Amino acid sequence: MNLGKKFKNLYYNLLDQFYVSLDKKYVKRTNNIKLIPEYKHRRGGKVSYGEWSHVVGIFQTLLYFIVGGRKNLTILDIGCGTGLLGIASRPFVTDSGKYIGMDVRKKEIEFCQSNFRWPNFEFIHFDVHNARYANNQERGNKNWSIESKSIDILAALSVWTHMIGNDAQFYLAEVSRVLKSDGKAIITFFLLDKIYVDSLSQRKNGVGRFHSTRQENWIFDRKAYDSEHWYTPKWTKIPEDAIGVTDLRFQELLKSAGLKVSAYYPGNWKEIPGLYFQDVIVLEKA
Repeated sequence: MNLGKKFKNLYYNLLDQFYVSLDKKYVKRTNNIKLIPEYKHRRGGKVSYGEWSHVVGIFQTLLYFIVGGRKNLTILDIGCGTGLLGIASRPFVTDSGKYIGMDVRKKEIEFCQSNFRWPNFEFIHFDVHNARYANNQERGNKNWSIESKSIDILAALSVWTHMIGNDAQFYLAEVSRVLKSDGKAIITFFLLDKIYVDSLSQRKNGVGRFHSTRQENWIFDRKAYDSEHWYTPKWTKIPEDAIGVTDLRFQELLKSAGLKVSAYYPGNWKEIPGLYFQDVIVLEKA
C-alpha cells in the first residue's frame, strides 16, 4: 500500500468512527444499522457505512417478502463475512430460530463471534480452499456440517461469483441437501444471459443509462481456465476474482442439484434498474 492510500485509509477510519458514533444516536426507527461494524471490519466489496445500510435494507426486505413475515426461522448464511446478512436476518430468527454464519476466512468468523453475542447465532469457519479468499487452506470439496433438510432460508451473497466448475456444482448440491422441502435459497451470480448480452453495446460505447467507467470493468470477455461456460473480466488477476456463468451452464447446474428458479432479480451491473448490483436468484427444490 502506497503512502497516499495509507493516509487516506487512516483519515477515513478516523472520520468514520466520529460520524458513525454520532449518526447512530439519531437512529430512531430501525435496529439494523446500529449493528453495522466500524470501517476496518466492513468487508465483502462494501466498506461504506451508507452502502452497508443500503444492502442490509435490500436483503431484509427481500427476506420479508420471501418468508411472508414468518419468524423463528433457521437461516444459513454462506460466506457470511463480517455479518452483513446476519444483521438483515435477525428479525426473522428471534428467540427460537437460529442463524448460522459460515465463511472460509477464519478472521471473519472470529470477528462475528465477538460482535454477535446472541445465543442463537452460531459462526463456523469452513476450512476449505478458495483461490480468491483462502488459497492456503485444504483443497477439495467437503460437505457443510449442517444437517440435511434443516434450513428454512439459505443466503449466499457474492459466493458463487468466486466459484467455478466442480466447486460451483458441488456446493449447489449442498444447497439442495440442507434446504427443507419448502426452503428457499437467495444466491447472487453474474449470469451471462440475454440481458447481459444486450447490454454490451451500451457499456462498450459508454452510452448506457447507468454507464460509468466502472461499468466497463464488468465485461466478462475472457475465458476462465479456457472454459466455454465460465468467464472473467480482463482486469482479474485470477478468474475467481470475479466469475460469470453462461445461462446454459447455469441451467445445467440447477438441474444437477435438483433446484429451480423461484424468482430472478437481474442486477444493475447489466445496465438496467436492479434490486442489487449482482443478479439475485431465489432458488427452491425442483
